Amino acid sequence: MKIKIGNKIISEENPTYFIADIASNHDGSLNKAKELIHMASESGADAAKFQNFYASTLVSDYGFRNLKKTSSHQNRWKKSVYETYKENEISLKWTEDLARTCKKYNIEYFTASYDMSINSYINKFVNAWKIGSGDITWHEHILKISKSRKPVIIATGASNLYEVKKILEKVKKINKKIILMQCNTNYTNQFDNFNFINLNVLKTYKKKFPNIIYGLSDHTMGHETVLGAISLGARVIEKHFTDSNLRNGPDHKFSMNPKTWRAMIDSARILELALGKKIKKVEKNEKDTVILQRRSIRVKRNLKKNEILKKEDCEYLRPCPNDALPVYELGKILDKKIKFDIKKYEYIKKKFL
Repeated sequence: MKIKIGNKIISEENPTYFIADIASNHDGSLNKAKELIHMASESGADAAKFQNFYASTLVSDYGFRNLKKTSSHQNRWKKSVYETYKENEISLKWTEDLARTCKKYNIEYFTASYDMSINSYINKFVNAWKIGSGDITWHEHILKISKSRKPVIIATGASNLYEVKKILEKVKKINKKIILMQCNTNYTNQFDNFNFINLNVLKTYKKKFPNIIYGLSDHTMGHETVLGAISLGARVIEKHFTDSNLRNGPDHKFSMNPKTWRAMIDSARILELALGKKIKKVEKNEKDTVILQRRSIRVKRNLKKNEILKKEDCEYLRPCPNDALPVYELGKILDKKIKFDIKKYEYIKKKFL
């Protein structure tokens, strides 16, 4: 399966595609958002992603004020959930400028739309769509986006296999360009969250939903999960991105910064080199060790032509030159006449048979 986003191909054979989710880390500043795009590009990201929402069409102020207290990271917010989302809205007027800035720095512009009324406008600027985990049950919205025929990246945090299957069945009927992201939607940045990432779900996805691209949308500290996901076949990675984890704001604390992002990219590229191809063979950089480390069949005494080779005449020692017989072929030569004289300690060559 291959999917093209902009000028880059995403497939099992191509480098992993990295999305820097700037989200709310712009802190309400267009200039800050543009600076983060530049930083993300310099740090090796393939795409910079934003989130277009309006608090009034995303969250219920009444609903959250009357919700029983949870252990969510939202409890740390100084203002109400509604007020926090309201403060972090991105003006639709930013869109063209953000897309232009991404083009300037040779990075793809992404955004996750959380309002159906703005989809037709945003569609002019994106080459792929991102569906956040929270909207996986909003089928009407996802299907409307899918009709654009552009790649659809679906995060599956806080969902079960039935819910994932249900939306995939519908999307596949109108759009085959699907990237399915394993995700855990706990944003508390606690070490305990590693117990719930479940990277092995990628194996389940690969078995249950063939012929799509797989990925990981991650909110843990560090990039160990990223390396694990790539090893399991993920080819799209999404992590939050900020210029500093010391800033105040809903997303800064669990984001990657330019230094940690670059370390993640560098480690991923090394891992990709190490993963290599699926063909098992003697590689060109180990051809010498075939000679140096393998054992050959050598004789313990001088043998004359026409003598019968016995097992007690043989020993198995390194090295094993290219024209030597491998030890597992010993049975083919035992109790047979030697065609040439063989000196003590010499290895048995194929031509001796």
